[in-house]
Amino acid sequence: MAVYPADRRRELPDEPGVYLFRDERGRVIYVGKAISIRKRVASHFSNPSTRAGRDLLPMIDQIEALVVHTESEALLVEQNFIKQYRPRFNIRLRDDKSYPYIAISLDEEFPRVYFTRERHRRDRAYFGPYSNAKRVRATLEVLGKVFMFRTCDGPEPGRRSGSPCLDFHIRRCEAPCIGNVDRAGYRRAIDGVIAFLSGRYREIERELEHEMLAAAAEQRFEDAARERNRLRAVRSLLERQRVAHEGDGSLDAIAVAAAEGEANAQVFQIRDGVLADRQSFYLDNAAGSELGEIAEAFILQYYASAISVPPLVVVQRELGSAPALAQALSARRGAAVEIRAAERGDKRRILELAERNARLAIDQERLRSERRRQQRVEALDGLQRELGLDSVPMRIECFDISTLMGTNTVASMVVFEGGAPKRSDYRRFRVFTVGDAAAELDGGDWGPDDFAAMEEVLGRRSAQWEHQRDVSPHDRDYDPSFAALPNLVVIDGGKGQLAAGLRALRGFRERGVTVISLAKRIEEVFIPGRAAPLLLAHETPELQLLQRVRDEAHRFAITHHRARRDRALTASVLDDLPGVGPARKRALLAHFGSPDAVLAASREELESVPGLPGKLARDVYRELHKAGV
Repeated sequence: MAVYPADRRRELPDEPGVYLFRDERGRVIYVGKAISIRKRVASHFSNPSTRAGRDLLPMIDQIEALVVHTESEALLVEQNFIKQYRPRFNIRLRDDKSYPYIAISLDEEFPRVYFTRERHRRDRAYFGPYSNAKRVRATLEVLGKVFMFRTCDGPEPGRRSGSPCLDFHIRRCEAPCIGNVDRAGYRRAIDGVIAFLSGRYREIERELEHEMLAAAAEQRFEDAARERNRLRAVRSLLERQRVAHEGDGSLDAIAVAAAEGEANAQVFQIRDGVLADRQSFYLDNAAGSELGEIAEAFILQYYASAISVPPLVVVQRELGSAPALAQALSARRGAAVEIRAAERGDKRRILELAERNARLAIDQERLRSERRRQQRVEALDGLQRELGLDSVPMRIECFDISTLMGTNTVASMVVFEGGAPKRSDYRRFRVFTVGDAAAELDGGDWGPDDFAAMEEVLGRRSAQWEHQRDVSPHDRDYDPSFAALPNLVVIDGGKGQLAAGLRALRGFRERGVTVISLAKRIEEVFIPGRAAPLLLAHETPELQLLQRVRDEAHRFAITHHRARRDRALTASVLDDLPGVGPARKRALLAHFGSPDAVLAASREELESVPGLPGKLARDVYRELHKAGV
C-alpha cells in the first residue's frame, strides 16, 4: 500500500487551518480542518486499520494546506471547500441542492408565496431548507387558508379574463386582481405569513384575536366570524404541535445516528414552545466518522443554507459545547448562539425524541436499500435468463435519438450499473450526418433518418472505446464511461434501429456484447437472429428494468434536444431584434417565461415588460410579425 511520505507530512505547518487530500488525478477526495494541520494529518496515518485508513490513505497523492487565524475560521473555510469540491470521504448532505424552500416574492406589488427548490433572488424572502416536499406543500395549504394570499402566477395578480378565480369564491384569496383588497391590506397578510414561518406564533394569535374583537365591537359580524375561524385554524395547528412548556422559547434540537457508510440527522425546530418543524436529512459518511464529527459537519452545512439561526442549539453529548462551532454560528446569526448538550427536563426529552427518530430513519433506509438491491438482482437475473446471456448484464447502455423534423438532432447514452443509474457515465451526442439527409416517408413527406442517426452515434461510441484503449487512465483525454465495455446495449426502436446498431457495433459483438432493441408500442424486444420479437410480461422485473433504462435515455435525449432547440430559437429570433441586447433578452425571457411566449405576446404585453421602452417594444413587435414568426 502506497502511503504519502512521512518527510513531506512533516513539512506541513503547525498552525490552525484547512488541508486537502488529492488523488493522482488531482481530484479533492477529503477536506479537513485542524488547530494544528501537521498533527491532524499525522493522526490520519497513525491508525491505518480504520475504514478511512484502508480506503483513503492509499489514494492520497498530494496534500495542500491553507493556514487561517482561528479554529472557527477553519470550520467555515472547510465547509466552503466541501461545498465546492464535494469530496468523496467527507460527510455531505445528500442532494443538498434540491431541498425545498418556501419563497415570498417581496419584489412584487402583491407578493406570492410559493414552493421552490432555488434560492438565488436577492429581492425575495426564503424559508427553509425543508427535508420533505409533501410537508412544505401541506404548510402552504394551511397558510393559504389562514392568510388568503394569491396563488396565480406572474408578477401581476389575476387572469387574462379579468374575473377572479375559484380561490376568491371559496374564501382562499382576497382577490387583489379586482381591487377587493388594497396593497396595504394584502401586505398585512403577507407579514402574517412571514411571522408564522419565522416562528412568531404568539404574535399571530394576538393579532388575529385583536382583529376578531375589533370587528365584533364594530358589529362587522361576518368579518368577526372569518377572523374567529382563522384564529381557530391557527390554534388547532399549534396545539397539535405543542411539545414543551412556554418557557422553552426558540431552539433547535439536533441529533445524529450513524451506520455503515451513511448517517441521518434530525432537526426539531421549537419556536415559542411549539414544534414548528421536524426535518430529516440523510448524509454520506464514506469515511465512517464518529457521531461528534458528523454532527459538527451537518450543523455547519445545514445552517449555511438555513434562513435563520436560533439562539440555542441542543446537541448530543458526543459533540459537547463546541466553542469554535458556536463562534461560527454566532457570526452567521449576528448575535450569540449557545451550543449545549441537554441533561434533563423538556430539552432532554425533545433531544431523545430526535435521537430515536434518527435511529429509526437509519434502520428504515437500510431496509429500503436492501429491498431495492434485491429487486435489482432479480431484474438482472431475469434479463440474463430471458436473453440467454452468458453472464449477468452488470453494465447496460441505452441509446435514443431526439429530433424535430430533422433539426437539432441529438442522441443520448445512459448507463445502468448493477441495475441502477450511473449518471456520471451519461453522455450526449450531436448528430452530424443527419439533418439535410432525410428519408422519404409515406405520402411524400420528409422526415429525419433515425436509422442513419443511430448508426452514426453507435459507430462513434464504438470508435471511442477503441480510442480509450490507447489512453492512460491518468491522461486528460481519458473518459471512464467510453473506456468501459458494456454487457448489454439497448436501442430505443424496432427492427430498423436494431439493424443500424448491429452494423455499427460489429466490434462490440465480437467481444461478447449483446445488442437488442426495445419498441415502445407493445414493448417488443428485438434480438438478433430471432424472427419474432420477445414479449415479456409487464409485471416482470426484467421488463420493468428495460423500460426504466429506455425511459431514462428518452428523458435525457429530449432534455438535450429542447435545450438546443431553445438556444437556436432565441439565437435566430431574439438576438437579431434591433435594440435587444443580452440584458433585454434576459428581461423578455424572465417576464414571459419562454421564447414561445415572447413570440406569441401582443404589442400591449411587450410594452408592459419592465425595462423595455415603449417605442422599442413596438419595434420588437413589428419586427417579429414582419418576419412572419
